[in-house]
Amino acid sequence: MLPSTHRLVRPSALVLFALLAAACNRTPAAPAGPAVTADTWVVVNGKAITRQDVDKAYRRSRDAGATASEEDAVLAKMGLLDDLIIQELLLSKATELKVEVPQAELDTAEANAKKNIPDDVFQQQLTQRGLTPADMRESLRRELVTQKVIAHEVTDKITVGDQEVTDLFNANRAQFNLPEEAYHLAQIVITPGPDQQLANGTGDDATTPQAAAQKVQMLMERLKAGASFRDLAAGYSEDPETAARGGDLGLVPMSRLQQAPPQLRNAVLGKAPGSVNVAASNGAYTLVLVVSREPAGQRDLSTPGMKDNLRASLKARKEQVLRAAFITAARNDAKVEHYLARRLVEAKGVVAGGQPVTPAAATATK
Repeated sequence: MLPSTHRLVRPSALVLFALLAAACNRTPAAPAGPAVTADTWVVVNGKAITRQDVDKAYRRSRDAGATASEEDAVLAKMGLLDDLIIQELLLSKATELKVEVPQAELDTAEANAKKNIPDDVFQQQLTQRGLTPADMRESLRRELVTQKVIAHEVTDKITVGDQEVTDLFNANRAQFNLPEEAYHLAQIVITPGPDQQLANGTGDDATTPQAAAQKVQMLMERLKAGASFRDLAAGYSEDPETAARGGDLGLVPMSRLQQAPPQLRNAVLGKAPGSVNVAASNGAYTLVLVVSREPAGQRDLSTPGMKDNLRASLKARKEQVLRAAFITAARNDAKVEHYLARRLVEAKGVVAGGQPVTPAAATATK
């Protein structure tokens, strides 16, 4: 018989081995999500978007001297919050795809953002908005990353075949028989006051004459630096009808141009294709791109530029559809907890100090 001390050790060892085996087979606990506080507005797949994040985006997109009611400010921030949710989904996708922005590319973007603006003036603009150079640089980085994800998952996957171009022309042949000379135009509209139906991609809205003038200067500088007119129109134009299609106005016949205000007429007539000119009136501005000048008569597929324009139009349509579907699918697959919306419902839309007036806003909830 074994000594009594050995009899005591053996059962204890068996228990220990059993515990170790159970530990090895146990599924690891999921990492805890972020603590939810009154300043937690949304959680996307475990990543919090806070009131401070939205406030920074709001300050970046609004004139520093502009004032708005608490309700208008919260409504604008809800729109920006939705943009940040989409951005967070795209950033998560970027991690999966191993998409990164090289340091040199980020440096170039930062230099373009500050181009022709004296350092002291640029710093003053940041200070007025309560931002730092690091805030701006991080915002640029996130924007560039999300652009790369869209290019990888949407733009690069779109193809337009020759037969599609031919079919589009044949279906719209009558539109290419111009009874009179016309200009193919695109526009970016900037108004000096708040726009209730803003539908651009960045949420940027010039709300004062000074902000409108500064926005024109910024856009013209970005165009000079090589930015796409279509992308800038989609991101910044304050015209809800044309922003969604990159500012495209299509063919405008000469008879309509002759009836347009003098400022718009002068921005088009006699201007070279590819040029961008500014028409100003009562504090509002229209950046007009002359895409081409088209003589009267019937066009066909052999007309210079016809196939390229049709191909670009088809690609833009497909990209718009695929982009919307991609973002919708990404959002459906994500876990999005919208605490701000929930609190606003509980508060019946009443806000004070930028927060819903409800106990839920002052306590941590899950």
